[in-house]
Amino acid sequence: MKYQIVELNERIVVGLSARTSNQAQDCSAIIGGLWGTFLGGGIKDSIRNQVNDCCVGLYSDYDATSYDVTVGLAVTENANPELTQKRIPGGTYAVFSIEGDVVQDVAKAWEEIWSIPLDRSYVADFEEYLENNNGIAKINIYISLIKGQR
Repeated sequence: MKYQIVELNERIVVGLSARTSNQAQDCSAIIGGLWGTFLGGGIKDSIRNQVNDCCVGLYSDYDATSYDVTVGLAVTENANPELTQKRIPGGTYAVFSIEGDVVQDVAKAWEEIWSIPLDRSYVADFEEYLENNNGIAKINIYISLIKGQR
């Protein structure tokens, strides 16, 4: 799977969060539930100071067994204190561009990414949904790398 190395500036994401792990039996339900509530519950449309209309699925606050998942939008500043705010740190990221089904092809891409020997920092990894037409999307997946690593 091909990828590019990019440098990103810090971003602020505002949305809904939950804690889970890849080993949790309800991991898919937790993440899917966040997306369902975010998109179907009017949360997306309520977010102020949006940078753009691209939804973000952020994975952060990793420990040995779990991580936070946040579904939201990038904002210039948080004007929705009732929602979770997370920061995507500036730094070096590997970016994978995919196009396909928002569930099946995204899951397949993550499986392939996990098999690539990247020098991951586990600070923040995220999916940025550039377009979504009836469940077929153009998506960039960003993996945070250890500073100076490629």
